[in-house]
Amino acid sequence: MAVRAVRGAVQLEVDEAGHMDEQVGALLTAVLERNDLTADDLISIWFTATPDLHCDFPAAAARKLGIVDVPLICAQELDIQGAMPRVVRVLAHIESDKPRADIAHVYLGAAGALRKDIAQ
Repeated sequence: MAVRAVRGAVQLEVDEAGHMDEQVGALLTAVLERNDLTADDLISIWFTATPDLHCDFPAAAARKLGIVDVPLICAQELDIQGAMPRVVRVLAHIESDKPRADIAHVYLGAAGALRKDIAQ
């Protein structure tokens, strides 16, 4: 079984905890579904949030989905002028037999503009 990395992102409409839970939950669900994964396949997840997000930790949404025994960490994105606002990104390390080229990276909604080269 190989270790792979899956990328993804979502842009929030507002900086509210309930909205973050909903959107990050949808992102994680899509990452799992599109890659035929379960929580047991997860090794760890890094979350980053743009500096304009203050309402909650993105990792809290993962815990609410039942991802409770996977190491999670949150960090702040660089504050780059002109960058897309209110974005949560994920970098999930997984165990998978899929070749690297078959990993589905997930960019929801407006965040699809961030990585048109790998967003599916």
